Amino acid sequence: MPKYETSAIRAVALVGHGGAGKTTLAEALLHKAGVIQAKGSVEKGNTVCDFDAQEKAAGHSLNSALVNFAAEGIHVHLVDTPGYPDFAGQAISALAGVDTALVMINAQTGVELMTERMMKWAKDRGLCRMIVINKIDAENLDLPGLVADIRERFGRECMFLDLPAHDRRDVVEVLAHDAGDADLDSVAHAHRELIDQLVEEDEDLMARYLEDGQDPTPAELHAAFEKAMREGHLVPILFVSAKTGAGIDELLHVLATLAPNPAEGNPPPFYRGEPGGASEEFRSEPDGKKHVLAHVFKMVADPYMGKVGIFRVHQGTLRKDSQLFVGDGKKPFKAGHLYQLQGKDYVEVDELVPGDLGAIAKVEEIEFDAVLHDSHDEDHIHLKPLEFPKPMQGLAVETKKKGDEQRLFDILHKLELEDPCFRMERHPTTHETVIQGLGEMHLRYKLEKMATQYKMELDTKPPRIPYRETVTANAEGHCRHKKQSGGAGQFGEVYLKIEPLERGAGFEFVDHVKGGVIPGVFMPAVEKGVHLALADGVIAGYPVEDLRVIVYDGKTHPVDGKEVAFVTAGRKATIAAIQAAAPIVLEPIVAIEVIAPEAAMGDLAGDLSSRRGHVTGTTPRGFGGMAIAGEVPLAEIGDYASRLKSLTGGQGSYSIEFARYAQVPPQTQQKLASQYKIREDEE
Repeated sequence: MPKYETSAIRAVALVGHGGAGKTTLAEALLHKAGVIQAKGSVEKGNTVCDFDAQEKAAGHSLNSALVNFAAEGIHVHLVDTPGYPDFAGQAISALAGVDTALVMINAQTGVELMTERMMKWAKDRGLCRMIVINKIDAENLDLPGLVADIRERFGRECMFLDLPAHDRRDVVEVLAHDAGDADLDSVAHAHRELIDQLVEEDEDLMARYLEDGQDPTPAELHAAFEKAMREGHLVPILFVSAKTGAGIDELLHVLATLAPNPAEGNPPPFYRGEPGGASEEFRSEPDGKKHVLAHVFKMVADPYMGKVGIFRVHQGTLRKDSQLFVGDGKKPFKAGHLYQLQGKDYVEVDELVPGDLGAIAKVEEIEFDAVLHDSHDEDHIHLKPLEFPKPMQGLAVETKKKGDEQRLFDILHKLELEDPCFRMERHPTTHETVIQGLGEMHLRYKLEKMATQYKMELDTKPPRIPYRETVTANAEGHCRHKKQSGGAGQFGEVYLKIEPLERGAGFEFVDHVKGGVIPGVFMPAVEKGVHLALADGVIAGYPVEDLRVIVYDGKTHPVDGKEVAFVTAGRKATIAAIQAAAPIVLEPIVAIEVIAPEAAMGDLAGDLSSRRGHVTGTTPRGFGGMAIAGEVPLAEIGDYASRLKSLTGGQGSYSIEFARYAQVPPQTQQKLASQYKIREDEE
């Protein structure tokens, strides 16, 4: 593999809604760069990026994939990401490994759900953004309407960098051209708008431009272009047809001449300190001579390579056989092999320079979001974490074959390792193993993977809803635990009071004991008892939250005062206080967004209402589509996928995110309390 400098590196992610053509564009770029001899297709299942058997069967990406290629003297690291909301974790995590997000839009369907979300997430991460409108070769397009919609949603800073021309068979670049034919807008007009926007970024450039009236050259505009993209003042719009090849050469030229290299993009948000504690900004430098600093943005459990950490080198030169530390670990590991990924292939390399994306295999200490470094000078350095949607769709699973429980947990751990939006929980109160993801499609993919790759067959059922309990009034509780049975006795007495906190505040434990009536050595035991009571629930068997517990008095005994006695006294006093504090049951409320044909909006709104939900807003999606946003209790949407399919003729899609907890209706609370009492009586 040829050597290249950091200044020649471009790291970009293809993001956007499913069906926009991201994988097809990656294929076109690889073909144009000479990496592959012929373009594969998603339909035939022979693309470089969709190499997984499940992806081939599904006809769309399920995981992010890395490729790299050289063109016009630059080296491009490209991350192809899935576009459906169920697989957003893979798309979001890719943002930590690149400088530029190429946000792709399908010219036929316009701005869709993941288009908006990826634009926002990329902006929040400080990435440079470019909009790539694909499928310009399709018939019956409304490109002026699409561009108007883009600018209405994302701002006037979305400006043409090229325009479709000659009946959309190719494109014409507008930065260096001030005249020519185009299908969508005047080249002269687009050129003038772009120049006017760029010269505002540089006072000297602006002064010369106003004084002599001459356009600056593209070379003179480069710094202003980079600054405008870094600060979000410019989001270039480009047009391509990944299928016919229109605009591919121009896109490669833009990546080579205008996309930022690692020194030109916004610096990655590193900080020194500990999460949640005091910290200070740490600025990495893309200098190959400094200490190595790299960040793991993707994990893979490869059946042949084992545990693989995929990372971006931000500082220093990482060489084969280097000694590296993971996070604050004191014991280094040896990077015996370094790889770059080309789809499913691991290509071994001798070194990785700042800006490179690489991989290390078979190092158990490496985890998602870990920082790798070669000096203790970089201990306690972290990258600001990305914000991921909270997985809310759940399934309770159990093995068909008895004795496979431990293997199930091992497999689920591997799946958690690879996907920041997939979780496994073992619920102590329900004794259920529950897998959680971002949607029905997400969980179905995980189950298929367990069955095909790991040969693990499971039975599934809807999980119990993760209700919570809380209190609505102040109350006091007291318990004297006294036990005497011949030998050494037990004694502990606790007085406490509880106060409700605002929703989402969690739990606070306060020690107001004075005079040592409860010795300090026993206060952890009291707190443990409190936690036991909160974990088990009081009225319906669900964890209690959003309250403050204040221990203010008690007694001990010089001989019989025991830790176990204060655990019991603390638990029973807490239960008594909660029972007296007007306890209520809370249920999870999710924010739901439904994309469907406009004609189905009335039926969808009525269906949400029947599920105790409500609509918070609707947004036109263009091309006869609408987005309906609302809130609905999680307990009411177990069958929503099939209902949506019925109401929209299969043309609807939806996504959910946790919003908040809210009080259940009185009749629901009575039902849950009765069920809990029956379980207690049976036990």
